[in-house]
Amino acid sequence: MTADSRTPEGRGGSRPTGPRVIAVLCADAHDHAARPGHLQPLEGLLDWRFADADGLAEAVREADALLLWDFFSSAVADVWEQAQHVEWIHVAAAGVDKLLFEELAASDVVVTNARGIFDRPIAEFVAASVFAHAKRVHETHDLQVRRQWLHRETATLVGKRALIVGTGAIGREIARLLRALGLQVRGAGSRARAGDPDFGDVIDSARLAEHVTQLREVDYLVNAAPLTQATRGLIDAGVLAALKPGAHLVNIGRGPTVVEADLLAAVRDGRLDGASLDVFETEPLPSESALWDAPGVVVSPHMSGDVVGWRDALARQFVDNAQRWLAGEELSNIVDKRLGYVPAG
Repeated sequence: MTADSRTPEGRGGSRPTGPRVIAVLCADAHDHAARPGHLQPLEGLLDWRFADADGLAEAVREADALLLWDFFSSAVADVWEQAQHVEWIHVAAAGVDKLLFEELAASDVVVTNARGIFDRPIAEFVAASVFAHAKRVHETHDLQVRRQWLHRETATLVGKRALIVGTGAIGREIARLLRALGLQVRGAGSRARAGDPDFGDVIDSARLAEHVTQLREVDYLVNAAPLTQATRGLIDAGVLAALKPGAHLVNIGRGPTVVEADLLAAVRDGRLDGASLDVFETEPLPSESALWDAPGVVVSPHMSGDVVGWRDALARQFVDNAQRWLAGEELSNIVDKRLGYVPAG
């Protein structure tokens, strides 16, 4: 792969000769976590330009590639005119909705992501959330804080039913783990199909609220869907009303896929038995948000995939792809930009 072969129409021009240049977007240009030792195999092969959002325009001016170590940033759109030589962008995250914008989606620039790094950690987080709900762990903690001894009964997971919205790699790992715990698992994806090895029958997620019969059986609705034009606001009042009374929502996908006002109404009137939320419409979750103390709602700060060593794993994955790029080989984890692009609004 050469710079010219990846230059979209209307971009490009001659670039300086010398080592390939990679700009690295960090939350802090001086953050040493952005320069882990696992980048050592690329030492001497690349010219690095580390920058925060304020310095990104200068950093990408001569860059051939861009590493988004600060994967929550949307700064690339602001410096797109300066990124004339960029042919490859790697996002150190599974989701790419913060990156993509109309011009990038329409260009020939290749985008790759961190698919595979977070599958098992997120699946374990979902399993922990389901366990905590069934065994009333958070309620037990609250009683302990009040020094209150109150004997209760808890639920078994054997025979409980889970519907996983999002049948990609993360959703599949969740399905396998929940099934191993004794739950019956089905999926909702971009297309309906039967006989899926991990989900059995898969229903059409775009028409989720219409599947009343299936939703009425659901004890745990797990949202693992990426944020796309089709999934924004997917889980709304209609879907929540169709669920089995007392169902529990686990959201580890993206915040805007759930209508938070509808979720709040459902937990306040008791239709849902709370929710385990790791992602939100606005992050960090504002201190004034009603979700903080909504009945049965558990808030975690977008950490479901962040196990010890996750940054090192991300760096190793990037090194492997950078070596492929330097050798002119096909890159791993290429993103379908049109599928992932989310228009504003």
